[in-house]
Amino acid sequence: MRENLRELWKFRELLWAMVERELRIRYKNSFLGFFWSLLNPLVTVAVMTVVFKYLMQNSTPNFSAYVLAAYLPFLFFNMTLLDSAQSVLVSLPVVRKVYFPREILPLASIASNFIHFLLALLVFFVYLFGLWAVTGFDISPFTYRMWFLPVLLVVNLCLVTGLALIISALNVFYEDIKYILSVGLYLLFFITPIMYFSETVFYALTDKPNGKLLYDLYHLNPVATLSTMYRKVLLAPQDVQVLKDGVAVMEGVQKANWIHFGITTLISVGILIYGYHLFNKLKWKFVEKP
Repeated sequence: MRENLRELWKFRELLWAMVERELRIRYKNSFLGFFWSLLNPLVTVAVMTVVFKYLMQNSTPNFSAYVLAAYLPFLFFNMTLLDSAQSVLVSLPVVRKVYFPREILPLASIASNFIHFLLALLVFFVYLFGLWAVTGFDISPFTYRMWFLPVLLVVNLCLVTGLALIISALNVFYEDIKYILSVGLYLLFFITPIMYFSETVFYALTDKPNGKLLYDLYHLNPVATLSTMYRKVLLAPQDVQVLKDGVAVMEGVQKANWIHFGITTLISVGILIYGYHLFNKLKWKFVEKP
């Protein structure tokens, strides 16, 4: 693995060139460019806000900010895996003719989506500042928790990179992977606290037998823990509406669960190491693909 990393470093200029190419192609001949990519999450969050806050009477203040804080990381996760799944397969003609570290192909997709995610976070901060001003300074756009954001981004990147390497390698030989991935990501959206809160799950399970255990098992899903942590880091604590004994009540958000985050960090790093190992094991067989 060390030799593979050394070789990858030697081809770093090719990697950055491919990242630049990915970004140029995405925004080519587009007047609004990057902001078109924000249209999907903003419209989605607007619809969620109308449905849950106004039609279903969710009285959580700044509900849209809570949804967007979790939805942007999920969108990064979703788009990166979908893009990287096909990255090696569509480039097989080049792979057969020119030698370069094959992992550059999915890494270029990962890096371009990560840059897009960082830009989206900057727009989110502007959105949050505007919301903060409009709502009478009920929610601060910047808190001391912001220092932890780089750590959170690194863990998130480890998880996404490991999964992307696994999926891109396997999809070369089993093209059903991309269809399974699409279904899996669709289902993952609903079992991840994006439209609802981690506190909603907690109070729903409080009175159930082994409720605490079920709550901990729920957060073995690293995407669920990361979504919750983004909310803790990006937004100031406030009351949110949850169902308690079947009744909608306002409860204060819980503190960050560092045990859950520690487990997620170990899972993410483990997936990264395994994913890189598996990719390097299979990449020599890519040229044999008929």
